[in-house]
Amino acid sequence: MTFDLQPSRLIDLNDGQVHLGLFPDTVACINGRDYDYRTPLGKPASRRARHFHYKQFQYFGVVSDELLIGCAFADTAYLGMVFFYVFDTRSGELLEHTWRSPLGRALTLSDSPVDGESRFRQGKVDIAMGYHQAPDGTRRKSLTVTMPGMNLQAAMHEPAGYQPMSLCTRTGINGWTYANKVAGVDVSGELRRDGDTLDLGTLTGAGGHHDFSAGYMRRETFWNWACLSGRVKGRRLGLNLSCGVNETSVNENCVWVDGRRIKVDGTAFAYDRDDLTQPWRVDSRCGQVALRFTPLGSHRERLNLGLFASNFQQIFGRFDGEIRVAGEPPLAVHGLHGFVEEQYAKW
Repeated sequence: MTFDLQPSRLIDLNDGQVHLGLFPDTVACINGRDYDYRTPLGKPASRRARHFHYKQFQYFGVVSDELLIGCAFADTAYLGMVFFYVFDTRSGELLEHTWRSPLGRALTLSDSPVDGESRFRQGKVDIAMGYHQAPDGTRRKSLTVTMPGMNLQAAMHEPAGYQPMSLCTRTGINGWTYANKVAGVDVSGELRRDGDTLDLGTLTGAGGHHDFSAGYMRRETFWNWACLSGRVKGRRLGLNLSCGVNETSVNENCVWVDGRRIKVDGTAFAYDRDDLTQPWRVDSRCGQVALRFTPLGSHRERLNLGLFASNFQQIFGRFDGEIRVAGEPPLAVHGLHGFVEEQYAKW
């Protein structure tokens, strides 16, 4: 795997240009608004365009055999959106909440996946995603959710030497997308609801996954995404695969085995678009990933405001199949939980 030079900031403060490529580690400062954003004809973009064309997304997830927990922050400049869910894989019970904030007034997002805090406050709801790096190189990502009837305190832990997926790809003639992906890491914390307290560390195979993305993205876009986190024969396994975004020169596809990142080629998602509850196939062209996904439930967001539209569905379920890592016996995947996603957006 060939990497590009690791920048300390994504945008060069001297000339306003973005660092593109595949990086060995997380970029500490995603200073996207310092970018020399231009029109397709090469003229400096207006202040309005610089503000409203910049998009940011952050997602925190916990996967286990018993529960799937997810929370997303999305700032499209026109609208801030937050969702939070808890899905019980055994009963099929789904607790889900969505909040919207015009112009993102109730939402502030950190410009660093390493040190900072993102926060949403609206009424009696207070949700925070925190980022912290210790002097020894370990990193901690946290999620705190406070709302009537429920409180969540969760954290995922990246040990020193963990290898995240970190890349920035060109988007059209004048844009770019940075993505930082983490999966297959340990989690801790507790979920309190209805008078009961659950220790997240006791959940079978519990693992965390995180997405930190930002950039001047396509005005209209579509993608699929798959993620899992679990254990196979005592080894910590993580997976991040996508199709339709971050595919210019390099892609974000990879698996993690005990914190080691293994690059994966382009990936195909085969499924029935008229019935997403039917089984999916997720296969990489390199042959490293061959998985069947069986849906168990889903969280959906559909919104059409003309100028802004979103049709999003994150589907929870089980993966079965095989993952191959060079130099090692194949890893048999049997019933590991995770999700696949279908997203259309116009922003």
